[in-house]
Amino acid sequence: MKVAWVLVAAILGSAMSFIDSTAVNVSLPVLQREMHATAGQTQWVIEGYALFLSALILLGGALGDLYGQRLVFAVGIALFAAASLGCALAPNIAWLIAARCVQGIGGALATPGSLSLISAAYSGDARGRAIGLWSGFSALTSAAGPIIGGWLTQSFSWRYVFLINLPIAAVVLLILLFHVAESRDETADRRVDVGGATLATVGLGLLVYGLIEMNAGRVPPFAVAAVIGGFATLVAFVLFERRTPDPMMRCDLFAVRNFSVSNVYTFLLYAALGGSLYFVPFVLINVHHYTPTAAGAALLPFIAIMVAASRWSGGLVGRVGPRLPMLFGALLAGLGFVAYAVPGTDGSYWTTFFPAATILGLGGALFVAPLTTTVMNSVGVEHAGVASGINNAVARTAGLIGVAVLGIVATGAPTYLDGFRGAMLGSALLAFAAAAVAAKGFASAR
Repeated sequence: MKVAWVLVAAILGSAMSFIDSTAVNVSLPVLQREMHATAGQTQWVIEGYALFLSALILLGGALGDLYGQRLVFAVGIALFAAASLGCALAPNIAWLIAARCVQGIGGALATPGSLSLISAAYSGDARGRAIGLWSGFSALTSAAGPIIGGWLTQSFSWRYVFLINLPIAAVVLLILLFHVAESRDETADRRVDVGGATLATVGLGLLVYGLIEMNAGRVPPFAVAAVIGGFATLVAFVLFERRTPDPMMRCDLFAVRNFSVSNVYTFLLYAALGGSLYFVPFVLINVHHYTPTAAGAALLPFIAIMVAASRWSGGLVGRVGPRLPMLFGALLAGLGFVAYAVPGTDGSYWTTFFPAATILGLGGALFVAPLTTTVMNSVGVEHAGVASGINNAVARTAGLIGVAVLGIVATGAPTYLDGFRGAMLGSALLAFAAAAVAAKGFASAR
């Protein structure tokens, strides 16, 4: 097997997901106007994708172990590409939301496979270098996503944001077909946790549906019932996972203090990040009249600082322990959200949103890499993959719920600017809560 081809396929396959997740946000204000969509329908463009990705990503990893990493990765890429074409051709908002849901299923199958293919192809120091290269390209594609999305939306159409996935998917599938051998875990349990996947999807779906229906200050009885039903179903999911012999989520790992604290911290902080950054393009384009390209570039300081500092911050846990970097990272993130809430309707980018993006980036530089390191260090090597998968699922679920909850705040205000400020202050409170969790939950020593 030509391992270099494996790395290229993994990087390109991940790039589709990373570019899509950041580029689509920038196109939403234009998409909403052209589709004549409501605020709730526009939220579902993001939430439909995130729902199925969050609920099924652990199942996707298990299917790869069982049926073969290359096969499941290829199926995920093909499904993601087909759904991308469906998004680009969508005649109405309902069609677009449905296609985004299918995209989420494809992403859940493909996302775990990229690192699994690398792990199977490389060993020792070479594996570490390959994963580092994959991480670097992932960060670059995440940074480029908003600019690509803004430029395509402004110069052509928001539909091109989805069409760019097709040539990338074609190249990945050709590489998988001709240059990558199959790999699977022969010791993997032969049963698939269909029950757990169903409960997670239904529970999250009901919860998010109910929260989105509470937009604009409404509290209809069916929305309250959906939220209650969603919580009840998620409780049933946890109970089911504790008792099933082949769970997609290993509940016993939460008995490890650092692992459980890390995931509470992840949920609070990524709910703030995912929920707040959803609204930034709207206020930039609709209130401050930025072009889509400029709105996409406005987040560059946030991403660039995190990328530049990731190598340095990754070693902080080994030197000072997890408490300090995670505490100060969350505090800085909270201050960044407060800074986003300050600007009015005028002023240059450099005096309004640049300081906020910079402060938020400094906070992210302190908590992103140390959080991953803490999660991986909290369990044995034999459970590292499962622990990483659970933390990834928690982060994506947090963003899913964050958009829905902060959407209630944003749409319930008299003006969009007031709503945006409320969402940012809500995000700041979540970040400060994460700081409190870090201060109380993590040991100060290494």
